[in-house]
Amino acid sequence: MNDARNPEEVIVCAGCGKTAEEPPVTWSCSVENGARRYLCDTCARDHIRSIEGRLDSAWW
Repeated sequence: MNDARNPEEVIVCAGCGKTAEEPPVTWSCSVENGARRYLCDTCARDHIRSIEGRLDSAWW
């Protein structure tokens, strides 16, 4: 996998600030204004309606 992220960077949840060394498979990742944003599984679950609401209808 070609990840542009610096391998020494810690992944931080944009919602609650939880950290991880590697992006866990249960976390959500989005690209907003060219920057990656991660949400931990708890924050992603809490905000799933707003996440789904931003998807184009082609994804439904």
